[in-house]
Amino acid sequence: MFLRMKNFKAPSYEKIKKEITKKIGVMPKRPSDLPLGNWTEQALKVLEERYLVKDKDLKPIETTEDMVWRVAFEVASSEARWGATKKEVLKMARDFYELMVSRKFLPNSPTLMNAGTDNGLQYSACFVLPVEDSMEGIFDALKYQAIIHKTGGGTGFAFSRLRESGSIVKTSSGTASGPVSFMRIFDAATNEVKQGGKRRGANMGILRVDHPDILEFIHCKEEGGITNFNISVAITDTFMKAYYSDGNYDLISPKTKEIVGSLSARKVFDEIADGAWRTGDPGLVFIDKINESTANPVPTLGNIEATNPCVTGDTLVSTKIGLLRIKDIVENGNKGLFFDNRVENITKGGVSISEAVKLYDLGPKKVMKLVTKSGYEITATLDHRVMTVSGWKEIQSLKINDEILIQSAKGSFNESDKLSFETINNFPNKWTKELGQVLGLLIGDGWLR
Repeated sequence: MFLRMKNFKAPSYEKIKKEITKKIGVMPKRPSDLPLGNWTEQALKVLEERYLVKDKDLKPIETTEDMVWRVAFEVASSEARWGATKKEVLKMARDFYELMVSRKFLPNSPTLMNAGTDNGLQYSACFVLPVEDSMEGIFDALKYQAIIHKTGGGTGFAFSRLRESGSIVKTSSGTASGPVSFMRIFDAATNEVKQGGKRRGANMGILRVDHPDILEFIHCKEEGGITNFNISVAITDTFMKAYYSDGNYDLISPKTKEIVGSLSARKVFDEIADGAWRTGDPGLVFIDKINESTANPVPTLGNIEATNPCVTGDTLVSTKIGLLRIKDIVENGNKGLFFDNRVENITKGGVSISEAVKLYDLGPKKVMKLVTKSGYEITATLDHRVMTVSGWKEIQSLKINDEILIQSAKGSFNESDKLSFETINNFPNKWTKELGQVLGLLIGDGWLR
């Protein structure tokens, strides 16, 4: 006998919760012998604002450790459905608690926000929604986007099925406005729906490179707006072949499947690079490569169309006397660091100078390198947090096309013209405009004429 999915009905959250509670009881208080976490001031502030359970007056009614225990027990308790005893569940909850409080691992934001609160909201973070080429399909996707954002998730969309701007709509005898126009509606809705009631939602928008509106899509973020989207162009093998041969490729109407024009592949690629230089978007998704590989684990169900979008000692930090390596700051003392004002308020801009409270040398650690599309990079421990448009995230939890906040105002040059390194022979011993220009040319171009 085979179980068909159409005959399967998932049990409700309430039913599952009741089943678990019957087996192991309700969540006990956090055991007093569990270790406390070592949280930074900024971490505690963000946790209080977004993650801790609050009363009707929006005052926290749990500590950070209480939150970690709440999540640990809720996740571990699910094992009771598969035969685990109460003693085994408590052991798993303690292990999970210690893993989280050590910050070696933290689950995603929806889990931290929702687990153990009995609010009935989901723990998943990333969803991809189809956008069909009809008014009903478009606004169904918009509705589900709002519901997902409300429960703490993020959404990805493939807008490639939407007919191009200016094409005829037979049912209304009008013309279509195109995918970019509808993206603005999705973007506006995101502004009005906070994720889990705690933060703005985040979206990924993808359009195939052979869509007739591709040029409008590439530059749609340059005039402001569509601020709640990362965007990427879905690159096809056909496009890449045209690029390498310096040829044209066809633009295909998603409605009629007919060729409606052609573009120079290299010129389009230049447009993509120019847009990425100006705004950080668009990125590239090699859609054919994804569907030809194990990146699509269920090819029989169809093609993938979209995706959901501590520092090392040599890291350069902006200070009031210029860029310094963090290692030198630790060894030689605080120099006054530049902080982006958006750390405290996402709507603010500019920078402020502030003294670091404490700097530590923690010895050898496993690290990852974060590289942005515009060329910025940082090498940091897996649990190092960076500010994104949707809040703080650990580097290890970042995904391709996550939007990282880069310093929103200029830093500062050293007030002293003394060089910070020893010189030999006839090399100048102080900074000058001419020296800066020469070094800039050498670093930027690699040679001098």
